[in-house]
Amino acid sequence: MPALDTGASTAPVDASAVTRTSPTSENSDAAKHSCAAKHSDATKLSPGDPGHGRMRLALFAAGLSTFALLYSTQALLPEISHALHAAPDQASWTVSGATIGLAVAVLPLAALSERFGRRRMLTVSMAVAVALALVIPFAPSLPVLIALRTLQGAAVAGVPASAMAFLSDEVRARHLVGAVGLFVAGNSVGGMSGRILTGWVTEAWGWRAGLGAVAVTSLLCAVAFRLLVPPARHFTPVPLHPRRVAATVRAHLGNPLLLRLYAIGLLFMTVFGAVYTVIGYRLVAEPFGLSQGLVGSIFVIYLVGTAGAATAGRLNARLGRRGTLYLGIGTASAGLLISLADSIVAVVAGLVLITAGFFAGHAVASGSVSHTATHGAAQASALYQMSYYIGSSLGGALGAVAFAAGGWAATVALALGAMVLAAGITLYATRRAVVLARA
Repeated sequence: MPALDTGASTAPVDASAVTRTSPTSENSDAAKHSCAAKHSDATKLSPGDPGHGRMRLALFAAGLSTFALLYSTQALLPEISHALHAAPDQASWTVSGATIGLAVAVLPLAALSERFGRRRMLTVSMAVAVALALVIPFAPSLPVLIALRTLQGAAVAGVPASAMAFLSDEVRARHLVGAVGLFVAGNSVGGMSGRILTGWVTEAWGWRAGLGAVAVTSLLCAVAFRLLVPPARHFTPVPLHPRRVAATVRAHLGNPLLLRLYAIGLLFMTVFGAVYTVIGYRLVAEPFGLSQGLVGSIFVIYLVGTAGAATAGRLNARLGRRGTLYLGIGTASAGLLISLADSIVAVVAGLVLITAGFFAGHAVASGSVSHTATHGAAQASALYQMSYYIGSSLGGALGAVAFAAGGWAATVALALGAMVLAAGITLYATRRAVVLARA
């Protein structure tokens, strides 16, 4: 996806960094590099190769497992609050703690995967996350549950930190989009099915059994991943250079364009985290009075988000990047306002619009980050994921505080405030682009 044009000026070229080789020498070096790259790509996996289908299925299983675990308590918050005598703003930390753990760990784990290997990082991360999942249902108190969930989020971070790079290493460039798409589908299906499974199991046997069901499902997925994943054939270890990584991170954080993309991702995820952390509390209460199983089933709306993300590319081509962002902001904001009505039809319609708007905005912002970063793309993407999951943590925690203080209307007001900020950032970018175009 093209970079999001937020009006940042082009950095000047540093003359001292330009090589002094002759044009002939430079072209020769470039030709050699191109030939080497083509030869390397030709040996990677493609459809028909024995390992290609296994690779795709293995990464699908990894995505399903880890994202089912990451948000496993979200649909169960009303039950957890009741069982552990916790207010919504306290129980919400079982979700926010996990996303904070992921946000903190994703950048260092991405660096470690460069040294020790993507396949190894994926295997270890899944093993630790599943081991914690098998212990979590027996947590004796809310503080212990939050602590275990935070550790689990940090373990899960190894999957998004390594998966895309692993696919890029091992799958031919022309087939990479399809492989990445199946991994992202695993994320979406895992996030949705984990919430639905926990909801119905909890209704029958309690919240601990619900978390246990997700743990067993994730264990099976982890075993499938390990049995299916082919050996890494194209990974080359890179020595760890903390100073170099720190310098790259500082450069990204000093780039106004990337900062705006990070902020937009954070704000969209703040809305999403607030809405889906609190919605269960609203729907189990009057006038709705839904069962825990039905509340978990609400998360089937995630399928709308998957379709919204897939449509974002076409919208981007028709409306432009900022136009797509405005549409995402407007769609999510309209959904928030519609959801205020005390009607299950209005609430579901509102959630559909919020989800579609969120995924459209997230797809534009995240896709633009990887295209914008001219160097240190892994660190740039990791910083976006950090911002994204910090937004999830903020949304979950602040949304629950707002709900406790003023009900659903207060949560909606918080989310609308985040959308206003996102619109302000996009409007600033639009005006800056116009000024630069006239200059």
